[in-house]
Amino acid sequence: MYKLLPSVLLFLILTMPYSVFSHEGEDHSHDTPAAEPSSQLESGNGWRVVRSLEIGTSGKFVHMVLIDHSVYTDKTIYSAAINRICPSDTEFCRIRFWSQERFIPEKVSLTTEQNKQLKAEYLVNKIAGTHHLRWSCSVDPDKKHCF
Repeated sequence: MYKLLPSVLLFLILTMPYSVFSHEGEDHSHDTPAAEPSSQLESGNGWRVVRSLEIGTSGKFVHMVLIDHSVYTDKTIYSAAINRICPSDTEFCRIRFWSQERFIPEKVSLTTEQNKQLKAEYLVNKIAGTHHLRWSCSVDPDKKHCF
């Protein structure tokens, strides 16, 4: 009889209404990592935000974005991500782009290897009067624009 108990329990769990597990009507903010500024990360054709990390306790975030490796030289992909992540009325926005997820850092600071693999960086800080987009030389080989 005890040998049947796990299969009976599994049957009961699988046949219960979905709402028993879904916490219907509850706020699901506990599902969101503390470092994320919103509950759903942005994505688009050829790119997606992997994580957004707060700069200290400033309330400002660095968005870590993965660009599909097959299109990482297509600057229109970066523009689409920037326009989605950083609305024109944003006071501060920083985005860092990589084409290989394994190099995307877990924290704001970068290791030497993560920095070498960085494909682009976008920064707007209206208070400081800063607005720039820098490219790695693998994306834009013009030495005037690349890092």
